[in-house]
Amino acid sequence: MATIKIKQVRSIIKRPNIQKLTMEALGLKKMNAVVEHEATPQILGMVAKVKHLVEVIN
Repeated sequence: MATIKIKQVRSIIKRPNIQKLTMEALGLKKMNAVVEHEATPQILGMVAKVKHLVEVIN
């Protein structure tokens, strides 16, 4: 399965708790942090929920 790199580009300060929990579930805790995940439907759904806070790097 394909992998995607996800980079946090905006802060989670003053964001709803569900978005903070989604970012933590993705493994993103600090600005400019990059994580690599398999492109499963679950991961893609989480990225869609916080698309304004992250950037997908191919």
